[in-house]
Amino acid sequence: GTIKANFPTRISFQVTSKIDSRTILGEQGAEQLLGMGDMLYMAGGAKITRIHGPFVSDEEVEEVVTHLKSFGPPTYMSGVVEGVEDDRADDIDAVLGLNVGGNTDGEDALYDQAVAIVAKDRKCSTSYIQRKLGIGYNKAARLVEQMEENSVVTPANHVGKREILIPEA
Repeated sequence: GTIKANFPTRISFQVTSKIDSRTILGEQGAEQLLGMGDMLYMAGGAKITRIHGPFVSDEEVEEVVTHLKSFGPPTYMSGVVEGVEDDRADDIDAVLGLNVGGNTDGEDALYDQAVAIVAKDRKCSTSYIQRKLGIGYNKAARLVEQMEENSVVTPANHVGKREILIPEA
């Protein structure tokens, strides 16, 4: 019950019984599949669709692995293997060698877009910036903090509202 509620989209490959199909999809049908990539797909409780996914045999997987092994021993980027202490976007970017040493031109352009939106719409919240720019929460929060530091907006008041300090665009 609870596990299925956490997975609104489900796929089922061939199963041996109607009970197994009902457990996975909530109705029977998966027991009649042909195998070899034949599957049933249910997106968020919608109608079940029969689709055919790619089938890769064990032998094909072994061939690919053998081919890759023929290039010699693996070389690892130690930063990626070790990982980061937490999942902050800055740390992940640093491990991958992205955006080290401050803003990139892309982030400056994103900041400029965010400021233009705030000036035009006279609204500023992390979720608003997130929606308008189609970016993640952490990046939007950094942009709002940067606008606060640059006196574009005030810190949030007791109800979370910010005053816009720059002239209307």
